[in-house]
Amino acid sequence: MLRPAAIQILKNNESYYSLVIGVAKRAREITAESFENKAILDERPVKKAVDEFAAGDYKIIEDPALKN
Repeated sequence: MLRPAAIQILKNNESYYSLVIGVAKRAREITAESFENKAILDERPVKKAVDEFAAGDYKIIEDPALKN
């Protein structure tokens, strides 16, 4: 099983920190949705979140005012 590299996911000079925060937030959403629906997850929430970012289903939006 090959996992996408962070460089493949990050575009437009986004930071690794933003990717980690985005994946963590999405993984928590996946966990909460499965808990609400009383569904059993087939794969780990973090792996699913990374795959969604790699596929372009979710994107990282950084505030340009925060960049130095």
